Amino acid sequence: MTPRAVAAEMLGAFALTLSVSISIHNPGFPIPPPAMAGLTLGLLVHLLGPVSGCLLNPAVTIGVWSVGKLEAPVAGAFVAAQFAGAGFALALGRLLFPRALPLLVDGSVMTGVAELLGAALLTFTIAAVFMDRIPSRLTGAVIGTALVVAISWAAHRSNGVLNPAVALGIGSLSWPYVWGPVLGALAGAWLAKCMWGPSGTVEASGPRSGRRP
Repeated sequence: MTPRAVAAEMLGAFALTLSVSISIHNPGFPIPPPAMAGLTLGLLVHLLGPVSGCLLNPAVTIGVWSVGKLEAPVAGAFVAAQFAGAGFALALGRLLFPRALPLLVDGSVMTGVAELLGAALLTFTIAAVFMDRIPSRLTGAVIGTALVVAISWAAHRSNGVLNPAVALGIGSLSWPYVWGPVLGALAGAWLAKCMWGPSGTVEASGPRSGRRP
């Protein structure tokens, strides 16, 4: 692990959270939040992937760690950095949108289940990229598209966040927005491991980066 990798996770989580916040709290914004999230993540995958793997999501980080793709100290540092980046975005968002309407945050079990389903799909796709199942030139497009589809899976019963750090940064944090994505990420990561087996093991720093954080 290098300080640069931790900084990349913080910067990426900040950018992702701020993009979603701008789309949510700016009436008439031409790009809806799911598309804004997918486009931003797709861009960041190519910019930050070679540095840290561009996880940007505590749930996904836990899922990747659970199948042996990250060491525990790296995962812990990444999770802390991701929450810090989202916290900075929250502070900036309050300056940019002082009269922003608060999001409705439902604490029901079904909210968590919806987040679980979406996070499972997202993490399964990220695992596919880490295991070299997707051509490197397509990784950003594939992961960004997966995020949009995963949000759509979840949005019928939740705010479709799938990321506890982003949930903090946009004011949508409650227990279902933590346990749902975490359990979903674990399920998606282990499904990928069962499907592709140990032959898919790659460097923890990201697909085809050849560099450990």
